[in-house]
Amino acid sequence: MMIAGFLTPVNLKTTIPGRSNPVLIRFYAILFPMLPITKKRWEIDQKEISPEAEEALQKFSSIMQQLLVNRGYFSYDEALDYLHARPPEGIEAQNLLGAPEAAARIQQAIEANEPIAVYGDYDADGVTATALLVDVIRKLGGQVQGYIPNRFDEGYGLNIEALNTLADEGIRLVVTVDCGVRSLKEAEHARIIGLDLIITDHHHPGNELPQDTGLINPRQPGETYPDSNLAGVGLAYKLACLLLEPSSAEEYLDLVALGTVADLAPLAGENRHLVRRGLEYLRQPQRQGVRSLIGAAGLDPLSITAESIGFILGPRLNAAGRLRSAQTALELLLTSDVDEAGRLAQELGKQNQERQEITREIQASAEISVLGEDLEALLLFAVDESYNPGVIGLAAGRLLEKYYRPAIVAHRGEEYTRGSCRSIPEFHITKALDQCADLLVRHGGHAAAAGFTVMNSNLPELIERLKGIAAEELGGIDLHPVLRADMEIELSDLHPRLIKELAYLEPTGNDNPPALFVSRNVCVVSSRAIGKDNSHLKLAVTDGNITYDAIAFRLGHLQADLPRDSRIDLLYSFELNRYNGKEMLQLNVKDLCPAGASD
Repeated sequence: MMIAGFLTPVNLKTTIPGRSNPVLIRFYAILFPMLPITKKRWEIDQKEISPEAEEALQKFSSIMQQLLVNRGYFSYDEALDYLHARPPEGIEAQNLLGAPEAAARIQQAIEANEPIAVYGDYDADGVTATALLVDVIRKLGGQVQGYIPNRFDEGYGLNIEALNTLADEGIRLVVTVDCGVRSLKEAEHARIIGLDLIITDHHHPGNELPQDTGLINPRQPGETYPDSNLAGVGLAYKLACLLLEPSSAEEYLDLVALGTVADLAPLAGENRHLVRRGLEYLRQPQRQGVRSLIGAAGLDPLSITAESIGFILGPRLNAAGRLRSAQTALELLLTSDVDEAGRLAQELGKQNQERQEITREIQASAEISVLGEDLEALLLFAVDESYNPGVIGLAAGRLLEKYYRPAIVAHRGEEYTRGSCRSIPEFHITKALDQCADLLVRHGGHAAAAGFTVMNSNLPELIERLKGIAAEELGGIDLHPVLRADMEIELSDLHPRLIKELAYLEPTGNDNPPALFVSRNVCVVSSRAIGKDNSHLKLAVTDGNITYDAIAFRLGHLQADLPRDSRIDLLYSFELNRYNGKEMLQLNVKDLCPAGASD
């Protein structure tokens, strides 16, 4: 089966640096060999079930027993806590360090009619958190406005010019959401100009904390709250719980689910509880903006899962901040006007389509830019002045997914280059940047993703040094992405009752993976490429006893290698697909290969 070869022909018009002829661009895309697409390695993470665990879990089916044991649940009570998404003890909002004092200061401002600004971030977590807190304060009668900085003009987080503007407009209290814990200079400036500042932020603090501010951060020194993984919108919700009656606060769980999943927060502990409850609100949406967002995406509300948020709704909320201004997304979540919500939701849909196209173009351009270099490169680095800084991270992620190498895509400006990095588990990208700190203006991130700013004069040395670090750390390692399945089963083991059991694993995502199965030597009944650019694959497969439809996203390039009656191995999840009012069971294929090749 061919899994590498030539670049898919593309038409990038004038987006590839230095080229303006679409025909010429297609010619180059076909002519040059591409870096080898990395084959995935399958591992079946099937743990042994002890006699004690088997007895304790005997009320569950054999497949569910295996799934529970694989996830570390060996007793009946532990299993029930997990399956019902029960949160840890001690998660009452008043137990969060700084939260009672912050809520009291906000309440004081409301009663004194002091103007308040909620200062957020331009991603989905920041936008949902901003909308949540603005709406809560409005509901309580406060004077409040939401402020989200522009990615292109202001960058991430608090900035002094914005604080000056807010102060000039009469704001007296600024509450941050999803930002601010590292804004030491800006916090001091707020104090100097007479702004009271409350910082709510879930990111890791630095060695110093902002002074003379209220601070809510579950990762700050001295915090004893039982769960440190709340997203920015989760912290905003905790404030809402102290400002409102419990039943009123719960009405915001739709926003909590949207922001938490879109931010890739771990879906374990309290987050899993909040998202599970939030999905119930999303499936019966009451907020007009959310209802319009779901409708414009063409989703059946009853079928919404965490995956729907991660791949459909979250990207639409993020698109505004990536291309223009996140204000569009904020206005959508705050409006109660049906016509306005419909217009804004459609606008986000168009921006998301534009974002997808720009991402594809940058990815293809970046691939071409590394061609002619070392095809065995252990770190991919593409930079150009034409790259949209709002989507370079997405393009880097696509490169990583395709080639399983640390990938950096950067926008070069007149004086500075700003890059976005995505990395693999074998290479801690932020530690690599730390080794280049003397060359950088600023940088930050974590093991898998990071960003940096560098003066253009230091860029060549930065590229050389990072590639050298990658060569040293990754040289000699067999680099293949690993897909971990829970167990090997026959297609005939799949049945409607299992779907109901699998629903209890939801919401699945980061830190709570979906159940994945391997079935070997199944027969292809039919196959066809579907979707834009034929990028996806639609299949029907059988084991001779039962036949299932299957969908394989981003595997459309394999269709030519799947003639009728060919034999393949599949790694997949089992799901219920709702479409046009109909329900059917299907396989969601994560990878496939010729029968026997996955052994």
